[in-house]
Amino acid sequence: MQAIRFPENPLLTPKDVPPSRPDLKVIGAFNAGVARYGDEVILLLRVAEQAAATSETVGVPVYDPDSGQTTVRKLDRSDTAYDFSDPRAVRRADTLETVWLTSMSHLRVARSRDGRHFTVDEKPLVQPETPYEAFGVEDPRVARIGDAYYITYTAVSGYGVAVGLAVTRDFQRVERLGLIFPPENKDVVLFPEAVGGRYFALHRPAPRGMGALDIWIADSPDLQHWGNHRYLFGRRPGMWDGQRIGGGAVPIRTDKGWLVLYHGADADNHYAMGAALLDLDDPGRVVARSREPILAPETAYEMNGFFGGVVFSCGALLEGDRIRMYYGVADEAIAAAEFSLSDVLDSLGDPAGAVERV
Repeated sequence: MQAIRFPENPLLTPKDVPPSRPDLKVIGAFNAGVARYGDEVILLLRVAEQAAATSETVGVPVYDPDSGQTTVRKLDRSDTAYDFSDPRAVRRADTLETVWLTSMSHLRVARSRDGRHFTVDEKPLVQPETPYEAFGVEDPRVARIGDAYYITYTAVSGYGVAVGLAVTRDFQRVERLGLIFPPENKDVVLFPEAVGGRYFALHRPAPRGMGALDIWIADSPDLQHWGNHRYLFGRRPGMWDGQRIGGGAVPIRTDKGWLVLYHGADADNHYAMGAALLDLDDPGRVVARSREPILAPETAYEMNGFFGGVVFSCGALLEGDRIRMYYGVADEAIAAAEFSLSDVLDSLGDPAGAVERV
């Protein structure tokens, strides 16, 4: 199966995004939710911004719900209570528990007529506004249901990693609907229509002590109250998705079932994209699953960057027989590739063992 990468890749990089304020620097524009709105292709970017650091200090941006402002706290690198070895986070020296992040993410709209050349809005669409978003909002997915676009996103704070829901009809105004999954959870992806009168969502709990980083499914009568949680499918040790997995793009309805494009990481923390097929009438039943990834990091822009060896998609569009996947590269920029839908489905149905049936 051939992935055709866009020759314009990467489509957007940090230099294409103006910072939200002058004392912050954009270090990432990646992991975008995707939608069509009128004659536009919308990318809802995760934009990561970092405060200035020096040889003596590290700046950590934190949203303060009491003042409604984001402030930058300066930490002294000589403070032995903290570990500063990871440029992404500040951890306690004794337990290595994360205390702060060195960057803060918000969600910003990029617009395009041709799906290849994008203009980025000046201001964020969604930025931290609650105590549960004090360290940022990340990795959105966008599901169009009726005439509304529902946005699931990761909410990060000292309380943990939770999942928020928001809705927009024009990508200019947004209404927050609150948290729909508590910590620790992420990678929540809504199905674009009800099935049997219920809405469905993929999610990825992060159990402590026992369990693994696997994909679960839940359903809801109204998109806000979720239950009937059950295990869907898991990581496969020794394979490309052996370390962790999670939902990627909004599921695509096909004649053969719901096509789920998901991410997986191996033991070396290389992230790739694969596919699974779920039953149309019972999304809690897995029909087939790819043994090999459909997209793996191999180009320079995928292998090198803030966190190299990563392709990570939060959205895709279907145009006839073509799947156009927009994906984050190296936790830094956005790229795109196209696949044949029929080729993906045929690979899932290979009787010679190219799939793992579950």
